[in-house]
Amino acid sequence: MAKPTSKVPDLAVGVSRHPEVHGSDLVFASTRVPVDTLIDYLEGGDSVEQFLEDFPTVERWQVEAFLRTTAPRSGSSD
Repeated sequence: MAKPTSKVPDLAVGVSRHPEVHGSDLVFASTRVPVDTLIDYLEGGDSVEQFLEDFPTVERWQVEAFLRTTAPRSGSSD
């Protein structure tokens, strides 16, 4: 999958959900790698680099778009 031309790729381009792919789990687009696998890696103390090495079909920009979109924002008021 080619990196989008936008400087900040939209998460919708980097992930997908389809009933026939991995039981409708959210996966990295054009792969069968669930986004939950990345979360498990990070929660387990593994790096993004290790995840990308273990899942070469996922591209760095996809991981970065997902993390940028889902990361907690500093300075937000509750």
